[in-house]
Amino acid sequence: QVQLVESGGRTVQAGGSLRLSCVASGATLSSFAVGWFRRAPGEEREFVAAIARAGDSAFYAESVKGRFILSRDNAKMTVYLQMNSLEPEDTAVYYCVGRLVRHTQIFYNTEKQYDNWGQGTQVTVSS
Repeated sequence: QVQLVESGGRTVQAGGSLRLSCVASGATLSSFAVGWFRRAPGEEREFVAAIARAGDSAFYAESVKGRFILSRDNAKMTVYLQMNSLEPEDTAVYYCVGRLVRHTQIFYNTEKQYDNWGQGTQVTVSS
């Protein structure tokens, strides 16, 4: 499978921006559909965004649509989550996920569909 390592999490003020990165190793990133989940304190883990292998289509949770942008650079083996107009409700540990797939245009939005997970990076948005 693939190893995923997230970075970029830190404390930021509400209204600010942050870019998370997820570096893959151990396998070719271009063979994986990837995405992000998050877990806020005391909450269940929830879907944030997902992107297909080809990288030309992405799917977002309603809570982040229009504020977050998911992209991937397969040559650099890296997935990016650009987060804009951050709100205190975005405070969470963010997890990068991946799944080996054949189809280049498919992506997933449930935890059970991903079998590769990073350790997470903490994002804190202060009001």
